[in-house]
Order: sequence, then C-alpha cells, then structure tokens
Amino acid sequence: MPPLPPKSALTRAPLPTLARKGRGAASNPAIRYETLSAEPFDDGWGALDQDVAEAPAPRTELTRETSHSALTYNESPDLGFDRSLNPYRGCEHGCVYCYARPAHAYVGLSPGLDFETRILFKPDMPARLEAELSRPGYVPRPVALGANTDAYQPVERTLRITRALLEVLDRFHHPVTIVTKSAGILRDLDILSRMAARNLVRVALSVTTLDPRLARTLEPRAATPPRRLQAIRELAAAGVPTSVLMAPLIPALNDHEIEAVLEAGAGAGAASGGYVLLRLPLEIAALVEEWLRQHAPARADHVLSLVRQTRGGALYRSGFGERQVGTGPYAALLAQRFALALRRFGLDRRRGGTAKLDCGQFRVPEGAREGTGQLRLI
Repeated sequence: MPPLPPKSALTRAPLPTLARKGRGAASNPAIRYETLSAEPFDDGWGALDQDVAEAPAPRTELTRETSHSALTYNESPDLGFDRSLNPYRGCEHGCVYCYARPAHAYVGLSPGLDFETRILFKPDMPARLEAELSRPGYVPRPVALGANTDAYQPVERTLRITRALLEVLDRFHHPVTIVTKSAGILRDLDILSRMAARNLVRVALSVTTLDPRLARTLEPRAATPPRRLQAIRELAAAGVPTSVLMAPLIPALNDHEIEAVLEAGAGAGAASGGYVLLRLPLEIAALVEEWLRQHAPARADHVLSLVRQTRGGALYRSGFGERQVGTGPYAALLAQRFALALRRFGLDRRRGGTAKLDCGQFRVPEGAREGTGQLRLI
C-alpha cells in the first residue's frame, strides 16, 4: 500500500445524495477544515437526477498510515479509560450515528461516505506499542482497544492488526478492554481466554437493536443481532467477562427495546450491561437527520424532538457527564428504565461485570525493551 497522500490529495467532490445498499451515510458532507467545497448542480436538463440514479456503489479503499505513536491518551473524566489503541481510521461497518465520523475531517476526508469507504490502517502500530510499553517508567492502566473505530471491522479479517496488538498486550500482561459490534472477535478467542484467566480483559458487545431490518440500514456492515448475541455466548463460555451495550440508545427508534436487548444479553451470558444516548456532534447531526428522512420519515421529527429534550433544546451538548446520558425528564426516564432492567435480569450483580482489571501483573518480556543487555552500555 502507498503511504498516506497529502491532505489536499485526499479531497474529492461530494457524491450525490443517495441511499446506497450496504452503506450507512447517504452523502459526503463538506470537510469543515477545507476552504473550498463543491456540491452537485442541476443544469436544468435533469442531469443531476441521472447522475444520482447512475452513481456506482462506492468501493472500499485502504490507505496505509504511519503510526507516530501507538497509545493515545485522554483526560476525559467520563470515559473510564485514559489511553486507547486505534489501529484504523474510519470504519466499514457504516453505522450512520458513529461518534467517530467527525475525526475523518482531520485527514481531509468527509465524515460521510468517506468515513466508511476510505479506511486508513496502521500496520506498524504493534511494533510501536511494544516500544512504548518497554519504556522505563511506563505505568500500566487498562487500555481501550478500538475506542475511536471498531477494531474488528471487516478489513481486520485480512490485515490482522488488532490480533497483533493483542499478542503484544498478552506478552506484557497488560489489561485491555474492547467494545465491538463484530462477531469477528471470536477469531481471537484463544488470546482473550488466556488473558481472561489472568483478569486482564473485558469485552462489550454493542447490540443496538434486535430488529434485523433496522440493523441492516442503521449499521449495514456490522454483524447481525443474532451473531452478536452468539459472540456474547461464546465469549462467556470461554470465561471472558462480557457486557451487552446499547450504543446508541435512540429515542423513538430503539429505546422500546431496552428490556428485550438486556434480556437477550443476559440469556447469552453477559455479565453486565450499559448504554450511551445518541450523540450528534458536528456533521453527525445532519447525517442522522438525512438517514431518518430516508429510512424512517414518519418518525424523523419525533426522534429529533426527543433528542432535543435530552440535550437542553439542542441536538447535542458536549459537557462531561451529560454527553453520554443526556439531561432532562426523558433522559431520566431512560436511565431509570435501564437501571430497573439491569436489576431484573441480574446484570447489575453478576461477578466479573464491573471488577477492576489487574494492572499488577504487568512486566516487560525479556529482550523486548530497547537498549537492554550490552546495548545499554553504548
């Protein structure tokens, strides 16, 4: 794969708005950091309608990106982790609501279709991680693997960067947490079960809905709901503490499924449960509204109205402590329903659901640290 092109070379004219099979976003909104933008124009002869009708399905493109560092640190008080590993930028799952979409603008790509069709991958990240963990004075804390985009998205089947990162973490006895919508995580069950036996891993499967038709348009290339529940079942059977996560919880679209999703997760062996209220920062608000107008037009206004009720009248507020769960009576009702369902299905007390991972086992394997042995004398 060629190296990452300069930012200007990545910019392209937006694709015409059209619901495309296997893709979540219907358009490529302008990149907010660019000074110039282009938009489709109808010349009066119906050419634009013809372009939309004949637009080919966008193919997935992969671009190699060099990792300047492996671990990304944050000081956000409401995340639950202070460092993460992100082997990919963009995500082919195509979840239209994905909070990571705006980050694609940092590299001159649109948060719309570009986010799910133009994937950047970092093959040197495992080596970078080993070097960073080997540094004298490194203090271990649980690392979130795939916090920005799904570490088990489809390209991982062949690139295997996530597995290589897990192999490094396993050798260093370093604790890790994983959130995914993919049953592809079962490929690494050998590593995960080995780490789980040492209290070094927690996994959360995001089950947004049990409705296959909704899942097909909302998160088109993620695993089907039954496959995610099966993944919970197999992970739990292998001794890997696993949670069921409703992320996002969307008012008037999937919030009626709270009890059903948690019951299904508990039945599959989940140890705990959690949720994140729909977040609509930056370009995501327009992308989700566009999706609603195309796939759920009768509910669109109601969904957006309820979202505003949970965000102080706006579509989004980014304050720590409220961005994940919202505020106001409707948000409080959702939180109460979720808490009651957790107790009802035993997801608030199962062993291993919220226990802390063990950082005390961390050690640098012999020969891993740069500058050991005779080289340290130079």
